Amino acid sequence: MNILLLGSGGREHAIACKLAQSERCSKLYIAPGNAGTAAVGENVDLKADDFEAVGRFVQERHVEMLVVGPEAPLVAGIADHFAETPALSNVMVIGPRKQGAMLEGSKDYAKAFMTRHKIPTARYQTFTRETLADAEAFLDTLPAPYVLKADGLAAGKGVLIEPDLATAKAHLREMLDGKFGSASASVVIEEYLSGIELSVFVLTDGSHYLLLPSAKDYKRIGEGDTGLNTGGMGSISPVPFADKEFMKKVEDRIVKPTVRGLRDEKIDYHGFIFVGLMNCGGDPYVIEYNVRMGDPETESVFPRLKSDVVELFEHTAHGTLDECSLSVDSRTAACIMMVAGGYPESYRKGDAISLGTDIEDVQVFHCGTKNADGRLLTNGGRVICTTALAPSLPEALLKSYNRAADINWEGKYNRRDIGQDLLKLMMGQ
Repeated sequence: MNILLLGSGGREHAIACKLAQSERCSKLYIAPGNAGTAAVGENVDLKADDFEAVGRFVQERHVEMLVVGPEAPLVAGIADHFAETPALSNVMVIGPRKQGAMLEGSKDYAKAFMTRHKIPTARYQTFTRETLADAEAFLDTLPAPYVLKADGLAAGKGVLIEPDLATAKAHLREMLDGKFGSASASVVIEEYLSGIELSVFVLTDGSHYLLLPSAKDYKRIGEGDTGLNTGGMGSISPVPFADKEFMKKVEDRIVKPTVRGLRDEKIDYHGFIFVGLMNCGGDPYVIEYNVRMGDPETESVFPRLKSDVVELFEHTAHGTLDECSLSVDSRTAACIMMVAGGYPESYRKGDAISLGTDIEDVQVFHCGTKNADGRLLTNGGRVICTTALAPSLPEALLKSYNRAADINWEGKYNRRDIGQDLLKLMMGQ
């Protein structure tokens, strides 16, 4: 079949590689894609939020499957547009309809869904500019640190964790005054959960599900998890502490109630659920839902998938995911993200990239790149990542870092401590 994948980042490059490997994929289009995706499919100059243009392209090229990478078009209702347009309604769309996408589109909606279905999460309340006094009073009842979340989409940067009450109140006012635009017109304040974060990924047809490999990502720009939040500076899969006992708790307390809740509320959902979790003393609590794969977690999860992804997506679209099983590479994947100097604040584009020499079992995924006049150039904040597969985490990290060291452009930066916290945990430190 012909397949169209929407998106332009490392997540989409990793997904595109797996789609292209399938014998069921005749032609793969990526819109808009990047310099890396151009090597595994055909990049198309389409904007993911221009539903009419996407629909016309799908009809003209006889596309049978649409895979939606980023969250914004899902929250805006691209799956609804296809379902409600007669000429497009037979296209298999991998991604939830608008109501399901609200699990990511609104933090308040997601927290209310968790509450209704008794899914463990932190205590919270939601406030607007008009209820600022109530918000400050609620902060007074909480112990430090303080968690502030923009209700809407803020490109992964709308969560602030403040160490003291005065700073939390000051930043709360900034958020309600438009720090994150309309995304922070409402702010969710929640109790801080202490523990270790991990990401769990679910592929569901709305009734059945498959659990994908777990991963841990690293959000902060600085080593030791310091500095500003980013889209992600690296990831590890699997997570060593996510053993069978812990994952059974995740499945019983979180995944099953989530899928059951979608079904019971008649929410049409065919796609990924990304569950951001905190392991609090051996018990899982939900930090947030996302309605697509994470980035850079996809770059460590998808290389470990041995199953035919197109076949899995077909069953997801048709509601027959219970007929599938998942085959996963037992090796560890370590992903190292390289970013432009100055990211996540102002940064330069257009610097020439030297890719260096390939290493066996290490993949290079493009995140923010473009080809111009025969040269590979930076075209985003997060530029390129390397993912190594190896029998152990230390080996995977060594290979991934060695490959990353051979990729260069002016101002390149990457964290040097990805996975070190997990290594210490494994050694009992």
